[in-house]
Amino acid sequence: MSIITKSGDSGKTSLYSGERVYKDDLRVEAYGTLDELNAWIGECRNYLSDQRQKENLLEIQKTLFRCMGQLATKNGTFPDPITNKDVDNITELVYSLEKNLHLKGFVLPGGNSVSAKLDICRTVARRAERKIIALSRKEKIAPELIIYVNRLSDFFFVLARTEENKT
Repeated sequence: MSIITKSGDSGKTSLYSGERVYKDDLRVEAYGTLDELNAWIGECRNYLSDQRQKENLLEIQKTLFRCMGQLATKNGTFPDPITNKDVDNITELVYSLEKNLHLKGFVLPGGNSVSAKLDICRTVARRAERKIIALSRKEKIAPELIIYVNRLSDFFFVLARTEENKT
């Protein structure tokens, strides 16, 4: 079986829930940006030395697949949506990292190669959030999903600063 289906040759794609939409649809832009973020996270995992943080990134990647599936479900109900537990988990990760940081003022990205990659994740997470917010102004999007993606950029910010403090 080939990866080439030719079903997208007309500029449309299928959502998880089965509808066909144009590839530049705001919904596709939102989950596509999360897909980009997921790829960047995969790269970051290869550069981190802290095994616990590598595992945290892997869990975030798994959760992002759920976010993307939820965003790709226009009609019906996605079977494994983002919940308050997911929001609590990412919030706790941020709290656990920032308690060891003493931030003052603005931070220039790129303090080292790992933090630079994490800052790319942060900015892509912010772009994804903007796409999701724009979509939520037109269609109902679960608040837990919006909050989770908002927390992601905070997580990448504090993890980047944590990595900078190691050098």
